[in-house]
Amino acid sequence: MSSERIRVAILDDYQNVAFKFADWSGIKDRIIVDSFPDTTADEDVLAKRLEPYTVICAMRERTKFRASLLDRLPNLRLIATTGMVNRGIDVAYAKTKGIVVSGTGGRGNSTLEHIWALILATVRYIVVEDVRTKASAVPWQATIPMGLAGRTLGLVGVGRLGSQTAAIAKAFGMEVVGWSPHLTPERAESAGVTFIASKEELLRRSDIVSIHMVLSDQTHHMITGADLALMKPSAFFINTSRGPLVDEAALIEVLQKKGIAGAGLDVFDEEPLPLDHPLRKLDNVTLSPHMGYVSDSNYEAFWGHTVENIAAFLDGRPTRVMDG
Repeated sequence: MSSERIRVAILDDYQNVAFKFADWSGIKDRIIVDSFPDTTADEDVLAKRLEPYTVICAMRERTKFRASLLDRLPNLRLIATTGMVNRGIDVAYAKTKGIVVSGTGGRGNSTLEHIWALILATVRYIVVEDVRTKASAVPWQATIPMGLAGRTLGLVGVGRLGSQTAAIAKAFGMEVVGWSPHLTPERAESAGVTFIASKEELLRRSDIVSIHMVLSDQTHHMITGADLALMKPSAFFINTSRGPLVDEAALIEVLQKKGIAGAGLDVFDEEPLPLDHPLRKLDNVTLSPHMGYVSDSNYEAFWGHTVENIAAFLDGRPTRVMDG
């Protein structure tokens, strides 16, 4: 690279922590950094904003880099994303344009921890009672949490996270059942999960349904309004994977009509969640702002590796390169 300092854009750093969790001193004299913590899906805005930059730091899938946007960024040579998989970036097309895409490792078990934090907060009404207690509300107790022992956790998806979620459920004395389009009885057994032959049976049987699937054209809206109608009125729905796996409008309708006991959601169709979104107004849903992957230890890996990736790129030897 030339001795001229290159321009770097940091996107979607909502908490402005990129410089807190990594040491940028080794490259600070070689770069000029601007941060854009406000996420936008408007491609015209993105193209105008990002046109001058040689390096863009992307936080997970918060901003999408489709082929149409990449065509409008003539100076871009490196996308430094967090994680080693980012389905919001057309990596194969970037490669054809000579744009390197580098990823990072992670650290800890943030997502698994958040899955159970959200399940427990939802079924034990932690947020509801926290608000009431701080508001000096009476009576002293207002909700009756669901006991987990002997209850059934239904997993839609029994991959790595689903299997780990199942292991913790068993520590609570729960029965764990699982289904996905490609789950086999053998894989279910190896994960310690009872195989369920159909999605419908799993939904009818479960006291808590937790989804752990990758979003794709095939899995988009794989949970429909008709599916949600099969759940017990006393059941809870948990989504820490991706919002569009579920028909969000149908889920809102079910919650509004009290068709199920409640939901715990960390992911949404549109993120950040619009301020006037109807989910914000429901009293039977526990929400978190897509925090499943967020932790101090994970951010140390994310941003530390990002700085290493930029340094390696500047030295002409890109590292942690993602293939299309």
